Order: sequence, then structure tokens, then C-alpha cells
Amino acid sequence: MTMSRRSFLRSSATAVAGVALLRDLLTEDASAATSAVKIRIGSRTGSFGGKIERARECGLQGVELGVGQSADRLDISDPDKRAKYKEAVKSGGIVVSSLSMDLMNGYPVAREPRAVAWLGQCIEAAKDLGATAILVPFFGKAKLLDSHKEFKKADVDVVVACMKEVAPRAKDADVHLGIESTLTAKQYLELLDRIGSEYVGAYYDIGNCTGAGYDVPGDIKALKDRMSMIHFKDGSNFLGEGRVRLEPVAEALRAIDYKSWIILETACPTNNALADAKKNVDTIRKLGL
Repeated sequence: MTMSRRSFLRSSATAVAGVALLRDLLTEDASAATSAVKIRIGSRTGSFGGKIERARECGLQGVELGVGQSADRLDISDPDKRAKYKEAVKSGGIVVSSLSMDLMNGYPVAREPRAVAWLGQCIEAAKDLGATAILVPFFGKAKLLDSHKEFKKADVDVVVACMKEVAPRAKDADVHLGIESTLTAKQYLELLDRIGSEYVGAYYDIGNCTGAGYDVPGDIKALKDRMSMIHFKDGSNFLGEGRVRLEPVAEALRAIDYKSWIILETACPTNNALADAKKNVDTIRKLGL
């Protein structure tokens, strides 16, 4: 999913004023902390133990929320449930960075008749929650590549059509749709060019792509402002203690002047989720990000 540079700069200006970006969910102290750094760090709930009210203790500024299981109306579309999330992030001094449609791995966009409706529900929910992005994953049953690492043409054709259909709604809501799949930058760009919307881009995962043997720093530089958000993880390890080489990743993010979110999808090696998340956040900040 791509957050265009023009769109980011427009929202960034209001973020300085503490309005659009924070969407009235942060306290003054949290606002000051958020504006003190260029790249904000959020996390999936599992990577810090799920206690939203304590996420800020880890140095986190945002949380990536799940949207619920398969149903005609997703959990995240319930205003009462969103109200509880709003209260939780407000009391915790953070924001909702993004939503994650994990159910799409089992109910692929290419074959699920409710996919467009679900995307619409999540766009509406993201706008209401102040989230800037929605993760749309393509793993498991939904994977886009065949055994030869080539696109599944029939599936991709449907995905492109669906994304084209919902992209105007995402634009109206100023919410970006991030496609996450283990693709090279070349494959991402081919797919995004077909969709043709600045509100649909790549949600890049440095752990997955390192595991696939890709040139992660090169991919980041190639994607540039067509990358909406990025997942940081390093297998079952703390960041920087596994296969992922963090310094070249950090250099690549600086090279493209990345200003969106880094979202932790990290493991908890010591089973102390808060402490482990804090260590990972500290590692990222030591990289100068």
C-alpha cells in the first residue's frame, strides 16, 4: 500500500498541530512524544502482550488491531467495540496505527464474495479509529505466487479488480490499503501499477522477505513511496539477533525518507512481552530511526 509523498506531507502538517494524525486520541504528553521522532513505532497486539493501556511503557506509539473473524459484519464494524478501542488507546496514550485483516488468508480476496464488503467495512472503521492503513494479507490460501514464484494470473486479476473497486473509498477516507505478500519489489510494482491507485501499496515485511532470500534494502529503495508500512520481525529472535541485517534496512529507510510506521510483528523470546517489546523498540531507536 502506498502512502504518496504528497498525501503524507499534507497529513504531516496537521500532525504537527496535533490534529489529523492523532485524531484526538492522544493526550498532550503522547502528542509531544510522537512528534519528537520521524518514524513512529507501533505493534501488533501479540508482540507486546495485548495490554493496550501499557503499550506506551514499551516505547510504542501505536497499535495494529485485528478486525475479527469471518462474518457478514466484521467485529471492527461494531461502533460499540470501536468505542472501547478508542477509550483504550486514549487512556494508554497511543493511537491506532493500522488494522489487519488476518481473516483474508483463509478467505482470499480472489475467491471470497464478501471481500469487497469487508474491505469497505474496514475502511470505514479505520477512518473512525484514526488509523492510516489497513493490512490486506495474501498468505496461506490467499498467496499470490505459484510454486515457481510466478503470479497466479487468475487470482491476481480478481485481486486487481477488487482493489480498483475499493480504492476510491480508501481515497475518500484517506486510508491506505497495504498488500502484504512475500513479493520482490519488481513483483510489487507490477501489481501496484495494475491497480493504479496511490491509496493501494506495499506493506513490506523485512522478516518474511529476508527468509525468502530477497534483497531487502534493495527492495525498500525500489519501492520508495509506494510502501505504506513495514513490519519488523526477526524470526523467533529479538530484532538484530537472527537473520535480518538491520543496519542496511535502516540505511534504506533513510535513503527513501520513510516517514510512515514501523510495526512490530516480533516474537517474545523471554515470554515477558512488555520487556521484549521494549528491547525491540530500543534496538530500532538505536539505529537512528
